[in-house]
Amino acid sequence: MTEPGSSQQPGSSQQRDAPLQGRTVVVIGGSSGIGRETARLAGAEGADVVLVGRDPERLRDAASDVRAAGTVAFDATDPERLQRFFDGLPGPVDHVMVTAGSNYYARLADLDFAEAQRQVDEHLWLPIRIARAAAARMPAGGSLVFMGGTGARRPALGLAVSSPLTVALPALVAVLALELAPVRANLIAAGFVDTPLSARLLGDQLERRREELRGSLPIGRVVQPGDVAALALHLMANTAVTGATFDIDGGQQFTG
Repeated sequence: MTEPGSSQQPGSSQQRDAPLQGRTVVVIGGSSGIGRETARLAGAEGADVVLVGRDPERLRDAASDVRAAGTVAFDATDPERLQRFFDGLPGPVDHVMVTAGSNYYARLADLDFAEAQRQVDEHLWLPIRIARAAAARMPAGGSLVFMGGTGARRPALGLAVSSPLTVALPALVAVLALELAPVRANLIAAGFVDTPLSARLLGDQLERRREELRGSLPIGRVVQPGDVAALALHLMANTAVTGATFDIDGGQQFTG
């Protein structure tokens, strides 16, 4: 077993056989949904997983479920607390997955500017701050994996905040890939994913939405957290991929 953060020659047979064995993987937003499933898969591959989230109780539950090496509860949008977290880690960090953040939809006349600013903090400033804080602790070939979406790419009513942030993320990640090299940065752009967050947002409309998607998506089913988590692990393991955006929406963006 390799030590967390230990170096291997990119593309070596040992790295291909067990790319996450003994590696340190930090999942920010890891208490549920996509983050939790990413932590589960990474742990199953032999990674030492650290979960970050706001709610200590939910983190403890997730850590027990996925057998995480540790948890740290704080608000990642707090710049000073975020920096202290990375500074306080005992060793190198090989991969960081960021699923923290939510969506905000409102017509211009109803826009809550405080909430809009929070969205900018979560979707623009948070990735930049994480990139600067984490990259200093990462070996060559390590990776940052960010989450974005596909649903707000096309202009629509209520997307005055979500649409520009959605479009900005691929450009940001491409720049980070150049700025941070040889550390890598990639973006996963998801459509509807059947997560606890989706359930809370849709309430009693959830099953109706699932049925609509099963009938309209080319894949004939709803995208699950495990689908996204599997892609996240691929991006961690494949050291030839950086600066890229990967869509995972079951073809939702093509069906109107």
